[in-house]
Amino acid sequence: MAPPTSSDPAPCPPLQTYLFPALPHLGSALEWVCPAPRRHSPALYAMAPPLPVLPRPHLTGGVVFAGLGEAVVVPARAKPGSDRDRLGLGEMGLPEERSGSGSGSGSGSGERARSWSPPPELSRAAHVPSMARYRELHGRSVLEPREFWGDIAKEFYWKTPCSGPFLQYNFDVTKGKIFIEWMKGATTNICYNLLDRNVNEKKLGDRVAFYWEGNEPGEATQITYRELLTQVCRCANALRKQGIRKGDRVSIYMPMILELVVAMLACARLGALHSIVFAGFSADSLCERILDSSCTLLITADAFYRGEKLVNLKELVDDALHKCREKGFPVKRCIVVKHLGRAELGTGDSPSHSPPLKRPCQDLQIPWNQGVDLWWHEILGDSEEECEPEWCDAEDPLFILYTSGSTGKPKGVVHTTGGYMLYTATSFKYVFDFHEDDVFWCTADIGWITGHSYVTYGPLANGATSVLFEGIPTYPDVSRLWNIVDKYKVTKFYTAPTAIRLLMKFGDEPVNKYSRASLRVLGTVGEPINPEAWLWYHRVVGAQRCPIVDTFWQTETGGHMLTPLPGATPMKPGSATFPFFGVAPAILNESGEELEGEAEGYLVFKQPWPGIMRTVYGNHERFEATYFRKFPGYYVTGDGCRRDEDGYYWITGRIDDMLNVSGHLLSTAEVESALVEHKAIAEAAVVSHPHPVKGECLYCFVTLREGHAFTPALAEELKKQVREKISPIATPDYIQNAPGLPKTRSGKIMRRVLRKIAQNDHDLGDTSTVADQSVISHLFSHRCQTAL
Repeated sequence: MAPPTSSDPAPCPPLQTYLFPALPHLGSALEWVCPAPRRHSPALYAMAPPLPVLPRPHLTGGVVFAGLGEAVVVPARAKPGSDRDRLGLGEMGLPEERSGSGSGSGSGSGERARSWSPPPELSRAAHVPSMARYRELHGRSVLEPREFWGDIAKEFYWKTPCSGPFLQYNFDVTKGKIFIEWMKGATTNICYNLLDRNVNEKKLGDRVAFYWEGNEPGEATQITYRELLTQVCRCANALRKQGIRKGDRVSIYMPMILELVVAMLACARLGALHSIVFAGFSADSLCERILDSSCTLLITADAFYRGEKLVNLKELVDDALHKCREKGFPVKRCIVVKHLGRAELGTGDSPSHSPPLKRPCQDLQIPWNQGVDLWWHEILGDSEEECEPEWCDAEDPLFILYTSGSTGKPKGVVHTTGGYMLYTATSFKYVFDFHEDDVFWCTADIGWITGHSYVTYGPLANGATSVLFEGIPTYPDVSRLWNIVDKYKVTKFYTAPTAIRLLMKFGDEPVNKYSRASLRVLGTVGEPINPEAWLWYHRVVGAQRCPIVDTFWQTETGGHMLTPLPGATPMKPGSATFPFFGVAPAILNESGEELEGEAEGYLVFKQPWPGIMRTVYGNHERFEATYFRKFPGYYVTGDGCRRDEDGYYWITGRIDDMLNVSGHLLSTAEVESALVEHKAIAEAAVVSHPHPVKGECLYCFVTLREGHAFTPALAEELKKQVREKISPIATPDYIQNAPGLPKTRSGKIMRRVLRKIAQNDHDLGDTSTVADQSVISHLFSHRCQTAL
């Protein structure tokens, strides 16, 4: 995709810039400018290269662009009611270019407060090489979204073009039903764009789509784009023979193997909705998701190893399907990949690219239901290698992905075909600064949205080569990730702060065993990264030469919302920095008023972007209530956010993780960051606890680094550190030793459960997503004695 260009009937004339001081009441002197246009132009937001400053004392604060046409002065504040004012562009505080590292507003001092500029050699080759270019593109994307995304849409194949409005939406529940429609009426197929287009039009058939690395070192294979297209077509034909049609729902419950990618793309080729369930979830969780989306077919595998642990997936599947039958919904077919049992297959029996088995499981017993179960290799072996795609409307649903709410049953987030394709492709290209020679590795499981967007759809839409990893970071040793980086010459690496903190515990030596010389960009996803982990990641893993894209987004957003761009953005450790293209953020107070300048409050978005979810499956009222009712006219993230004096955005945690202590609003992330600065602490989680005087106080759970013991003296040291790092008001009342924390299988700490433990409330609600249930009972039995 080429960077979007102006859709003006005639290009703007050459520009010259004249900067002059701002009057105090007009705000910043530096603003967006353009020659007088016949209509509002995308270049209105463009920043020309700086020229000598010319004094213009007779003008009010702003910038003049003088070209071949008449000059226009744009004041530093737009008139109330203008697009610029409505979208908050004047309050985004996008920083000026900096040379070298300057001071920032991170939480702390020294390294933690520095801003880190992109390496010049990376910026020179980057798609977005400067903040000026970022401002230009971002401004156009929010002021003229139809033109911006319309230009990007031209890079994809559409069976029929959009003939109606490119974008229609309503974000205000007081004005009617919430809806978002991008390119409704245009038809395409996302699988065709990911595979056929790359093989036939771009001639990338022989390019490796995925390097697969198994749980066991030495288990490895690869698949090209042409081979992947063939496998997807065979799978799609097999699904058609089983009665799957456009609009049907297919549940997928598989480990991180190539067949998982094949299955999800085969569904997309048919216009069927895939509903992928993380293979670490319980039978009850799988059953619940099958029932909610009425899936008529399930695709799974026999078994897999996760580190040392053997997971008999088929046993869990049979348990789930039994529960479905008990509830009156029998699943018609279950297709099973022979993964650990593949040693039994002859080389001609398997249509997959499975390598020889390094760790046979001799006693593996796979239950079989003759009336329901089918072997993957048998039904694909009989299938044709060509399959005509089903042409889908841009607004046809693509998949359902369940995300847990703090209460109630999981929400089935629905993403649609056209907008999701544009957004994941574009965000992948620009956020990771993708180039043809890159090898990309996102360590997320495809069972999560990160795996959907940045293991499968985004990379394949760009013709990228990726690593698909079945194992875990600590098996067979804690240097496994860096071994893989060197093996495949990974250039862009994307992982979770949880994994970074886990590996930090083991020091620098396991990382330094490997060169990691191929790495150019690092990324984080899933939760805010504390500055200490950011600095370790930058210093040790990236050898102080790799920008870190600290990305904020959600299952519901489909792709990145706040993120640095590696060739443009000066980075601050722990900050998600600035909005991605098409994203117009705001910070609101409890009354729903937009806060300007430095502020902290609710993070919301003012207008839709192509990747936004369209509904909760089967429950549009829940969609409206969850994301739009609290503040009509905005998409409500549910996250707290701080904007610093430089305009950088800092995610402070879920709103229910904000603490009000004696009338002072504290963020859990800030307190946790102060705790993990202590040499003895590997990880910390902070929740609120009722207090008879202060209303709320801080209850902290801390996990120790190896070689340290939890003592009363250590607890006092930690309290002193928080007091000194933040303020006396933030001093914890309770600190509990926590050898383990309750986390989801994607690594997110379940603070809802920790709040219950702190209050000795055993009514925990749904804990099916907790990876290790034993952690909960241990924390209950060792909780602090509290006043309330």
